[in-house]
Amino acid sequence: MISLAKYREESAAGVAPFLDADKTFKRITRRLIPLLFIIYLMANIDRVNVSIAQLQMKSELGFTDAVYGLGASVFFVSYALFELPNSYVMKRLGALKTIMLLTVGWGCVSSLTMFVRTPISFYTLRFLLGVCEAGFTPIVVYYLSRWYPLERRSKPLALFSSGIVISGILAYPLSGAILKFMHDLGGLSGWQWMFPLEGLPCVVLGLLVPVLLDESPQTANWLSANEKTMIAAMLEAGAPASEGQTFAQTLRNPRLYALMAVYFFFAAAIAVLHFWLPTIIRSLGVTDIARIGLYSAIPSVVSLFAMIMIGGHADRTRRLRENIVALALVGGAALCLLPLVPNSLVFALVLLSVAGAALFTFIPLFWASVPACLPGPGVANAIAAVATIGLLGGVFSPASIGWLKTHTGSMSTGIYIFGALFAAGGLLYAKTTRNVANLRQREI
Repeated sequence: MISLAKYREESAAGVAPFLDADKTFKRITRRLIPLLFIIYLMANIDRVNVSIAQLQMKSELGFTDAVYGLGASVFFVSYALFELPNSYVMKRLGALKTIMLLTVGWGCVSSLTMFVRTPISFYTLRFLLGVCEAGFTPIVVYYLSRWYPLERRSKPLALFSSGIVISGILAYPLSGAILKFMHDLGGLSGWQWMFPLEGLPCVVLGLLVPVLLDESPQTANWLSANEKTMIAAMLEAGAPASEGQTFAQTLRNPRLYALMAVYFFFAAAIAVLHFWLPTIIRSLGVTDIARIGLYSAIPSVVSLFAMIMIGGHADRTRRLRENIVALALVGGAALCLLPLVPNSLVFALVLLSVAGAALFTFIPLFWASVPACLPGPGVANAIAAVATIGLLGGVFSPASIGWLKTHTGSMSTGIYIFGALFAAGGLLYAKTTRNVANLRQREI
């Protein structure tokens, strides 16, 4: 592989024309991100649409909040268990074939949720949904790390990750409208229409992945030979000095376990919004299910702008670490303040919007930093390990809040706990990454 210095030397000598890196990477973004973004958007719709469907399902099927909370948590059990296995599948099949299989799988499983009748069938399908969605985000993070050097990675990851926010903008109003206006159509409940209408498009999207995307820059026939050389050189120049570290060596790195804890705290906090936001809105006095869907979309609208602005700011200033810490502290504080405004829809929506903006923006910045924190050929497995253990926070959070709500009638204690944990995760991240110089790389 040609080094960056050699490439610049050849460019100066006229052997290889000096290319506009900005133009090249913008073209890569236009080629890769749209489909990955749409798939991620639909994945999150299929993951969280149950949070509004349960407003009908609980009364029709006789489910308690504890049953619903456990079902939401079961998703994260399988999601965590199958992160590493799906990562190994990727090594055998490649990133694109694995993404295709996962996407088609979760589209089918989500659609089958329309047939749920008992808690066991609900738990089973939520478990299978987690199996199919497991590993998707780490695989995409790894896939994009083969196209973008670190200092150019935050913005495309932010664009990709904005799918989780836009899914909220679309999922809650769309799902609420389906539940209200398609209820009893053809003898089916609104929630029974919702799952296949929002699940089956993923089957089509998954089949498009190997057709529209390329595995790496070297296999992309729409890049010139000089562009491929430039990208390879920039990736080489941005690789950390300790890139020879294997996954077995990474397992002995204390930073790995600190990052697992940080992501655990984050996953527990974001699950509050993912699975209890419509319930929180209803507790503020909103009873119409379509209005609940509209109000639930407001935090996602705010989060979308925050992700794009803060992601771009992190790239421009090269202060990735400081942005991550600030987001955790601000988001944790907003969640902790939420139970203090039980009678004000306006103030609650403001706090939910601040918390949502911090939580959703945290995602791309955190994942952009992980390869620099855990460098080496074992980075793909390290990413999957962080996601696997960290996502256990998603197991703990929905089930505990469901149990608390069933037995105490209130979610306040759980919201306090998970807000405080998110802020604590920011402080832990600050401590464990203080010596990671690559988080402040300069532009090449």
